[in-house]
Amino acid sequence: MGFSVRMPFSLSLSSFLLGLMAIIGLSLPSGAAMADEAGWRQFTVPVSPSNAEVIPVALYYPTQATPRAIAMGPFTLNVAIQASPNEKFRGLIVVSHGTGGSELGHSSLAEALAKRGYLVAALRHPGDNWQDRSLWSKPPERYFIERPAQVSRVIDALLGDPAWKDRIAADAQGPRIGAIGHSAGGYTVIALAGGQADLLRIAEHCRDNAAADPIFCGMRRQPAQPPQAVQSIAPTTDKRVRAVVALAPFGAAFTASSLAEIKIPALIYAAELDRWLVPRFHADWIALNTPRAKSHQVRNAGHFAFLDPPSVPIPTPDGDARADPPGFDRRALLARLQVELPDFFDAVFPAQP
Repeated sequence: MGFSVRMPFSLSLSSFLLGLMAIIGLSLPSGAAMADEAGWRQFTVPVSPSNAEVIPVALYYPTQATPRAIAMGPFTLNVAIQASPNEKFRGLIVVSHGTGGSELGHSSLAEALAKRGYLVAALRHPGDNWQDRSLWSKPPERYFIERPAQVSRVIDALLGDPAWKDRIAADAQGPRIGAIGHSAGGYTVIALAGGQADLLRIAEHCRDNAAADPIFCGMRRQPAQPPQAVQSIAPTTDKRVRAVVALAPFGAAFTASSLAEIKIPALIYAAELDRWLVPRFHADWIALNTPRAKSHQVRNAGHFAFLDPPSVPIPTPDGDARADPPGFDRRALLARLQVELPDFFDAVFPAQP
């Protein structure tokens, strides 16, 4: 449902980086206004009575400043760090990475959305990221509750922050909020939309389909008690989320009845050659049972086709996350998504609230 990677340095903005940005400067040259570019800065959701762990967040937002290519770990961003944001955003889009991932793995998509006018909040999931896998040591039901809850806490924090809340466009339904997720992040956003996980479904799936879905079923950890004895997983729907995109999502956990009740627009992308989350058990299951979902199968694509190409090898149970099937052009797919995903959210959130 993702990957684990050792990044060569901390993702926090060090005093060195801040000093560097101050030296090179981030202001616009004089002259006519330019098209929106992508600004970038860090945001932290602190520990609170409702949030047991700090949640690091990378914010991408529309700005008039000039971006620069900046390497952060294995990824290269094209952003204006600490640039002044535009006065108003078209909406807020939260990005949820896969298991063992980071907040930087889908930067090209986040940048495209920022250029289209959105504030994008890419969180690093506590307990399920490249540095920390502690969520996997907790009872299995916690995984399915905590991931979407962490996204909701990011939304809470941004809607309550004086620097950001009034910039996020709202309409008669409230703030305009969407979500994008890859792999386990795909599970996360569908759960926010109303999908309900069932541990018994997962157990039955891997009992019957372990040979056909071997990587996923090989990762699955048995609960301390039989699934029948585990209390039902509490709903994690966040009604503030009004549209979702799931990229190669983990979907075998969802009940068909809960998917049938999802009313918000949903866009599902399946990777044809995905061996980690075989589409017919995961992405296709979600698409077939979610009435308002629109689905796309990406021909010849593997599980990591939706991830920005990293600069170093990233080993996973399905090989190097940089690798693609012969003949597949990952950069072409990402360029396509940089148009299709903003178009999808623009259709949900028209220019004038």
